[in-house]
Amino acid sequence: MRFVMPGPAERARPPWSALAVVSAGGVLGALARYGIGHAWPTPASGFPWATFVINVTGCLLMGALMMLVHDVFTRHHLLQPFLGVGVLGGYTTFSTYSVEIRGLIAAGATGTAVLYLFATLAAALVAVFAGMAAVRAVRRWMAS
Repeated sequence: MRFVMPGPAERARPPWSALAVVSAGGVLGALARYGIGHAWPTPASGFPWATFVINVTGCLLMGALMMLVHDVFTRHHLLQPFLGVGVLGGYTTFSTYSVEIRGLIAAGATGTAVLYLFATLAAALVAVFAGMAAVRAVRRWMAS
């Protein structure tokens, strides 16, 4: 079998359904993130709990979602772009995380910045695996 590169007409045609679901999901995720951040403000040199919780819960949900999309909802081709790229992409905010670290350092809260840096990375990784494990456990429980 020979691989053939798509021509200009095929490359120029955007997948409108995927763009639509990613956009709609992004709006929902960003609104949720904004609401949490607005309800839970952070002082200039304080630990950014809102962003920490947003990113960790987003990673937990991403781990669960990837297991569900890969193993359960395999025929719903727009589910992953809507929930994963759209909702969770709009919800999580690792760019804000990096700006907050810089702000903490600028405010003289270097210890808080370092704690935030490593705590977020560790908690996010644990959360992804916890989301995956939770889906596996529920599936095993439902199968028994």
